[in-house]
Amino acid sequence: MRGLIAASFASLVVFSAPVFAQEAKLLETYKDWAAHVSAGAKKKVCFVVSQPKSSAPKGVKRGPIYFYISRYPAEKVANEISVKMGYPLKAGVPVQAKIGETSFKLFTKAEGAFLEKRADENKLVAAMKGGAQLTIQGRSTRGTLTTDKYSLNGLSAALDRLAKECP
Repeated sequence: MRGLIAASFASLVVFSAPVFAQEAKLLETYKDWAAHVSAGAKKKVCFVVSQPKSSAPKGVKRGPIYFYISRYPAEKVANEISVKMGYPLKAGVPVQAKIGETSFKLFTKAEGAFLEKRADENKLVAAMKGGAQLTIQGRSTRGTLTTDKYSLNGLSAALDRLAKECP
């Protein structure tokens, strides 16, 4: 079952995010997170990815939903955060990421949400490493508020693997 989930992650990642348009190779799955590396790209890209354990409200039509943390060693970029919400997001309405009492606002573009400042990305990753659950809330162009809950189980191990693969 774990292999099937990991294979699904790999194939969906390849077809769902433009930044990962090249082929992605699964390095390993760490509980609820999977570590990947680009294959055949001119510049190496590594990322960890997870899908929510729960999404509300139920019955809302959405595409695949993912949370990514990426590394671009050639550009000396680590911990780049991106969220694929699975629906078009309402312009100008930030997405909220929350771990315990710590929260972050992400700007939106199409179906994606991103942090503007590199320092905030590092703070979010640090909070995630110390937390048990990440909650993402966003509002669609139709006005629907969604809440996705991600397990942070395995994240630290997946990020450690990324640091070795893409220093």
